[in-house]
Amino acid sequence: MNIIINTSSMIPIYEQIVEAIKKKIASGELQENEALPSVRTLSGKLKISALTVKKAYDRLEEEGFTATIHGKGSYVRSINPGLLKEERLKELEAELSRIVEKAKLYDVSAQEVQEMLALLYDPENEGGL
Repeated sequence: MNIIINTSSMIPIYEQIVEAIKKKIASGELQENEALPSVRTLSGKLKISALTVKKAYDRLEEEGFTATIHGKGSYVRSINPGLLKEERLKELEAELSRIVEKAKLYDVSAQEVQEMLALLYDPENEGGL
């Protein structure tokens, strides 16, 4: 499993791992019952503390994305479609928040952003939302 960590990011490394694994689950790259790399394997590959990976795996389990079988490892759980949709909406909301901040910086109105979104979402639509 390929995970890229940004060590200069303000986001803690364990949170970057959590988000990367959630994205892999949401995209279907990681399937139900698929084993995650062991804590030691992933920490060695990423060159980070095993405790950081353990913290990420614990968070994934708390949020219902994985299950850990002691002595065997962590596995992707069957994901509730509602939970998966919520995760995707959360990711989309974060992207839209960045766009809204940029629009404010460029002095672009909410109406103009809505019109652009309507055009991008449906090129056949010439009106607003």
